[in-house]
Amino acid sequence: MRLEKFIHCFNIKIFIYFLIAVTAIYTLAFTYIYNFKDDGYILADWLINYEDGGFKRRGLSGSFFFILQDLTGLRLNYIVYFFQFLIIAGFFWYYTKLIRYKVTDFLYLSLLMSAIGFIGLLNTVTYVGKKEFIVFLLFTYFVYLLDHDKLSKTKEYIFCVLLCISTLLHEVTLFYIPYFAIALYLKRGKLEYAGYIKYFIAAGVPAVLIILFGKNVNEGMSLEILNKRGVHPTYGIFYWSIDERQYIKEHAKEYRLYFVSLAISVFHIGYYFKYLNNRKILSILLIGALLFSLPLFYLAIDWGRWMYIHMMLMIVLFALVLRNGRSIYVYEPIMVNKKFYVVLSIIIFSLLYRVEMSGWGFTFEGILYRVFVAPLELLNKI
Repeated sequence: MRLEKFIHCFNIKIFIYFLIAVTAIYTLAFTYIYNFKDDGYILADWLINYEDGGFKRRGLSGSFFFILQDLTGLRLNYIVYFFQFLIIAGFFWYYTKLIRYKVTDFLYLSLLMSAIGFIGLLNTVTYVGKKEFIVFLLFTYFVYLLDHDKLSKTKEYIFCVLLCISTLLHEVTLFYIPYFAIALYLKRGKLEYAGYIKYFIAAGVPAVLIILFGKNVNEGMSLEILNKRGVHPTYGIFYWSIDERQYIKEHAKEYRLYFVSLAISVFHIGYYFKYLNNRKILSILLIGALLFSLPLFYLAIDWGRWMYIHMMLMIVLFALVLRNGRSIYVYEPIMVNKKFYVVLSIIIFSLLYRVEMSGWGFTFEGILYRVFVAPLELLNKI
């Protein structure tokens, strides 16, 4: 009786708004903290530049921030964080606008509660402040325009330009381009192969140029350049000298655990498909998107990060097919039945485990551990 009363009073949409707010504040706060610690990844990755050796992957952002510093005299930490704030806040803002009038249900909420969904940001602090938020923002705004029938041909080409720039900021953009094509299919209900080519070209051309002509991230002077500009990273991207494929082989035991997390996520998405229309084509397209990103898993060690990006993009993508309602608080009432218990089990299990960005692919150190167990362990050490 108490369970049914609680469920009757539980507003899924309000809880989603709450989760968005908590995740956004957490992400922005820790991005700030790590920026002003001169973090070698969350800050330094944005400061890879063309000044040290010329054209290279990810170098556009650093050179851009150097110009702004020369014009304003501000610390690079402030300048970088200002743009990180705009990008991260922009993503959460447009996602909120996207789902505002959508009829969300308990099953959709479970996607946000996935260990590699929104909860993943709370589980793994190293997910914050990364350049994939540029892709999140672009894709969410793209889906928002699609959903509101505002994506004109001109805006499509503007997106192509933005995707080209995004690839120069981080090459990971290329490997998630299929989601833009899938969103177009979901909205228009038909496959338009010719219309998708421009998106792949937009990200593919700069990626090819990087492969053919790109220099090393650190050509020997990057740290000296940054030191002169007031940033002093002591680890991170500019110190990176690991053979990533060899690293994965040497840590095969830890990396095999990613297949456990992947299997859980496949089951989760598969269960979501059970309640979708036209799920056969969509499932094939999403498998294609995963296969398209496989080179990332071969070339780089951040397997948890690549999985997390997939889940975040799918969360945005699936919002496109949610029914529209008339209120910003509209949601599908929860019915206590077999589906409810399956979804509740998925959510509880998602709160139990954690997927690290690189290293251990599955540990029982999820939100419940971090809230109820880790503080007690810390107190015992004092």
